[in-house]
Amino acid sequence: MIELTRDRLTWVVYASLGVYGFFIYSFGPTVPLLREDQGTSRAVSGLHGTALAIGAIVSGLFFARLSDRVGRGLLISGGLIGVAAGILVYVSGDGLTLTLLGALICGTCGSTVVNATSPILSDHHGKAGPASISEGNAFATASGALAPLVVGAAVAVGLGWRAGMLVTLLGIAAVLLLGRGVAVPDPPPAAAEDHSRLPRAFWMAWAVLVLCIAVEFSVTVWASDLLRQRLGMVTATAAASLTAVIVGMTLGRVIGARLMLRHSLERLLLLTLGVAAAGFAILWTTPSVGIAILGLFVLGLGMGAQYPLSISRAIAFSGGRPDLAAGRASIGAGLAIGTAPFVLGALADAYGTRTAFLLVPALLGTSATILLTSGADRGQRSATTQHRDP
Repeated sequence: MIELTRDRLTWVVYASLGVYGFFIYSFGPTVPLLREDQGTSRAVSGLHGTALAIGAIVSGLFFARLSDRVGRGLLISGGLIGVAAGILVYVSGDGLTLTLLGALICGTCGSTVVNATSPILSDHHGKAGPASISEGNAFATASGALAPLVVGAAVAVGLGWRAGMLVTLLGIAAVLLLGRGVAVPDPPPAAAEDHSRLPRAFWMAWAVLVLCIAVEFSVTVWASDLLRQRLGMVTATAAASLTAVIVGMTLGRVIGARLMLRHSLERLLLLTLGVAAAGFAILWTTPSVGIAILGLFVLGLGMGAQYPLSISRAIAFSGGRPDLAAGRASIGAGLAIGTAPFVLGALADAYGTRTAFLLVPALLGTSATILLTSGADRGQRSATTQHRDP
């Protein structure tokens, strides 16, 4: 069985993901609250997710070349500082232009941080790379699980959602201090020089990655609105209930990290798609608040390992160009983040939130179809997952 050894570099990367995870999962619940402050429609409010997504695309376009020139370590520290600046802009007023600009800055800088982490962990841990990526993302959702509670508590006591989001700045400062003096591996010379086309197998893995991210952000941005509109939950409670999704995602990533040391990435990804579909069915059909929260947990349990699995597959099929693969994955993430929540919000304006949420199983089903029919995956396994159960 493959072993995963965690050193100081590993923990710095995990902490970086944790801070950005806190921001992302505080951002989701604030979108409906900001919509009320600004008096806009759900579709217009969804443009904040679009701004976040455009930032991911911008980062993806330039990440590989920047990584070659300045190094992954500087991209992480500079990206975290940029996220802090973006948060300050986002919370500084109610004007739509200003809040969109803040989201754009956060998306660009935060995606740069995330883009650097997967290649670092993949190169640093070798065959245990997928497990470390899953563990790092579990750390992100574990810290992110606190975010809806913090936002909900800030709203409940009258401080407002902005106070909850500003907590992220404390985490950024702590990570920058922790990372001082830690050497970060840069791309190997062969990968740094090669920005040619990625193979077809990568693009099939990329398509699954995009769809999985679309599911995650559709749920995290609009699930609290579904609970409010369908089950009559008050604003603060609905925002805090998103914690069930994030706790489920954290557990899914922890379990996934263990399973990735022994099983095929493709098989595990199919399993997670099925679990997510079951969670959605519970959430969508029940009239009970308690069971709906259980459905959110199961949905999160399925979604949790999907990003680590899909980005690990993309890197494995990149032909030895992990930074280029991470950059292209970021472009796909941006497309998913910008399109899916906006489409779901527009559908909710037209047909109601419950009907609009049928977008989620459609995305899950399409992911499974591509995975099952992709010739690139048949008879193959990622170079990082060669061990089976004894």
